[in-house]
Amino acid sequence: MKLKLFILVLALQTAWILGTVIQQENFLHTGKTVLLETRPVDPRDPLRGDFVQLNYQISNVPREKFSPAFTNKLPAGTKIYVALAPAGTNGFWEVTRASEKSFAPENGEILLRGKSQWNWQNLSSSVHVEYGIEKYFVAEGTGNPHGKLTVQAAVSKTGHASIKEVFLDDKPYAEAMKAAGE
Repeated sequence: MKLKLFILVLALQTAWILGTVIQQENFLHTGKTVLLETRPVDPRDPLRGDFVQLNYQISNVPREKFSPAFTNKLPAGTKIYVALAPAGTNGFWEVTRASEKSFAPENGEILLRGKSQWNWQNLSSSVHVEYGIEKYFVAEGTGNPHGKLTVQAAVSKTGHASIKEVFLDDKPYAEAMKAAGE
């Protein structure tokens, strides 16, 4: 009896892990791919291991992009919906409009979900939004890049984002860091 219960629990845990992996892989392959421009941020945290902290151009959303407009400060953790569209010929996507309520993206736009966050850089003219793609874990000893970082992210139909690839000076991150170490 105990052996059957143990096997059942083990099978359920394995099914849950495999289901999570399959769902994430499906999302990465079927989600809309966008290229996001980053801003420099201190990338090291010795207590959490090696990762790159990413801050995006789309993270500070100007208040005039919000519809309906609001006059007071948004509390941290408020759900924010942001429409992104390709910006010019550089391939990067930018914020076209935003709201506290979900809305349908127009032709050529995608909808990205995030949460408002307090940020010392916030000006009264913008709202800082985090999308859940602000950390990219890397191989040990490679968390301090020097160069221009860009991110290729997959965005699901529900507005969730996941990092597909990080580029350092237009090369995949791992490849660029390997070349820098040689």
